[in-house]
Parts: sequence; structure tokens; C-alpha cells
Amino acid sequence: MPIASVRGAFISTVGDPLFDGFIAFVLSGALLYCLAATEATANELPQPDHVVVVVFENRSFDQIIDSDQAPFINRIAKSGALFVHAFAVSHPSQPNYFALFSGSTQGVSDNENHTFDAPNLASALASAGKNFVGYIEPGSPRKHNPWESFLNARATERDFNQMPSDFSLLPTVSFVVPRLDHDMHDGSVRRGDNWFRNHLATYAEWAKAHNSLLIITFDEATTTLTIISRRLSMALTYGQGSMMSASRILAW
Repeated sequence: MPIASVRGAFISTVGDPLFDGFIAFVLSGALLYCLAATEATANELPQPDHVVVVVFENRSFDQIIDSDQAPFINRIAKSGALFVHAFAVSHPSQPNYFALFSGSTQGVSDNENHTFDAPNLASALASAGKNFVGYIEPGSPRKHNPWESFLNARATERDFNQMPSDFSLLPTVSFVVPRLDHDMHDGSVRRGDNWFRNHLATYAEWAKAHNSLLIITFDEATTTLTIISRRLSMALTYGQGSMMSASRILAW
């Protein structure tokens, strides 16, 4: 199946700007790709029941796409539509995670411990009657777990082993953060791809038939790529220089 290219595909929805911006980003390209023949308005923009965002580290486009070291990621990517305008915000890692989670780097330019009393994706979802969970694999560092730095979001963290096998019980939005040897930061591309397949392949298949999304994003990469599948079920995102800009994900 050929991969379609979608440029500048960003659509606003109605309600809380953080949550709506996030949903608008992941769905806008799919909407244009799948519903190009219709005149859908912002109020008609479909919303997924569940969104799972998996965060990997420090790998460029050429190290992943069409690489025999990442067969599972490529299997997902080849079924989707390609975004080309997802850009980064910063180095090192932590400001990017803050931006992804809260729409702002919070003025941070390091990986030190910080504490904020500020709006974020978890609080935005809660105010809209929806929910968020950050699933972390034991050993994942605080700099990769942004909710740990927000007073009103710390209670959202769960051990990855607590992610439900009945995916209908998942929160509205969840992040999955592997530890360093599984997120490709310290480990190889092959090891990360194997971890992804072993732990999330079942969800990837389930999402296709259950109005849900799987997003993969890489922090501190060097190229831009976003893929969303034709059935609004799976997405792969690549940030320019790092993770995608939160101004596009959370606050468009």
C-alpha cells in the first residue's frame, strides 16, 4: 500500500484547547486522507476512544524507516499516511517531554529535577471528563516521565505492567515510556523494535477495529516524519531534531 503525504494538515476541535489540540493533530491528517471527498467541519472531526503514545529516543529517519533493524515499526509505518510538518522544540530530552505533555518547555533547558504547578495534558483531560495515565517501564528516568514534575499530574503514573490487557479499559490518552535499553537510547534499534512488538503488537491490532490510535514518537531525532493509518488506528511520528513541537500537538 503506498504511503500518502499530507502537508499542513491541522484542524481545531471544540472544547479544552490542550486536549482538542492533541486530538486535532493526530486526527487531522487522517481526516484529510480518509474523508477528502467530504466537507467535514471542525465539529465533525472524529475523536478516538483511546490514544496510546509510545516514546522512543535518539534515532533518525534513516535509522528506522526501511531499516531491517526495525521490521515491526516499518510494518506499521507502511500502512499509514505520511506527515512532513512535525517539528522539534529543544535539546536535551526533558524540555521536549515537558512540551509534549504541557504545551511548553516551562523555561527548562536541562535534565535536572523541576516542579511545576501548571496546566498539562492530564489536567486538561480531567477537566473535560476524560483521563490520562503515564505508563513507565521500571528504570525509566524522571527526565522522560514529564508528569512527575507537575504537582497535579503525579498521581497519573503507573507501572507499565499495570497497563490493562483489556484495552477497552485504557484511559483516553496514555503515554508508554520504556526504560533506556528498550527505548533505543542505550539499546539498539533492533532491541527497541522487538520490545515494541512484544509489548504492543496486540494493541496495534486491536486499535484498528476499536476507533483507537497508536502513536510512536522519537525524542531528539534528526528528521521529520509522521504516519497515520487509513483506518484512524495507528500513527508514527518523528520530530525534527527531537520530539514534535507541542505548539502543533497540544496548542494548535
